[in-house]
Amino acid sequence: MGQVEGKVAFITGGASGIGAACARLLASEGARVVITDLDDAAGKTLAADIVAQGGNASFVRQDVTDEAAWPEIIASIERTHGRLDIAVANAGIAVFGPALTMSLAEFRRQNAVNIDGVFLTVKHAIPAMRRSGGGGSVIIMSSVAGLRGAANLAGYSASKGAVRLFAKSMAMECAAAGDRIRVNSVHPGIIVTPIWTKAATPAGGGQAGALDPFAMAKVGVPLGVPAQAEEIANGVLFLASDASRHMTGAELVIDGGMTAGSVRRPD
Repeated sequence: MGQVEGKVAFITGGASGIGAACARLLASEGARVVITDLDDAAGKTLAADIVAQGGNASFVRQDVTDEAAWPEIIASIERTHGRLDIAVANAGIAVFGPALTMSLAEFRRQNAVNIDGVFLTVKHAIPAMRRSGGGGSVIIMSSVAGLRGAANLAGYSASKGAVRLFAKSMAMECAAAGDRIRVNSVHPGIIVTPIWTKAATPAGGGQAGALDPFAMAKVGVPLGVPAQAEEIANGVLFLASDASRHMTGAELVIDGGMTAGSVRRPD
């Protein structure tokens, strides 16, 4: 039997990168997975691929910053699956570049996805979990940038630091309510995902070229290599499963040692 057999999981920003890896893994472990994203083509293809491999998955287009659409998305999950057990607040964007040249519009756009989207996930998913009556697990995707500063990522760090403490506060609210809903945050380091290629686009800050996670990891990650998205998904699976039932308000750091210190390696 899978580690999340029979559970219903909801993943925002699930069409690519870490979100897609989470969707595949949770489905392979027995969850019925609902993927949301703005990328219709990638989301539909992913859901169809999971189904073709014997899993249970569906895709819904969603802008996580649009509060008006949230009630119906959650209601559709309850109508189709009868419950909600796992919510992975994964949708996020990064705008690279110095804070002093970032526009207020860019700063607000990043916060709208990275903070408001997490707030709305929690606001609408937790009541559904309470209606299910079986507890639940909310997993908020933060970053090592939410644990320490990073040049040219000040706005991103601010947003990821905000959701780190938001997760802890919501963990305490749920604990006080006695609803058996746990809230934890995940803090990836340098991961091989599309976020680095998007740095060269206007929406990503218009960097001179796509950033190379392998080159960055060689310099800044003690283990010397970036993680794959599947390695972060393994951590999400643990937090989604009953194996972590005594964890709430915790930070799961998966960063190859970045926040632990630094090392000198042979060239």
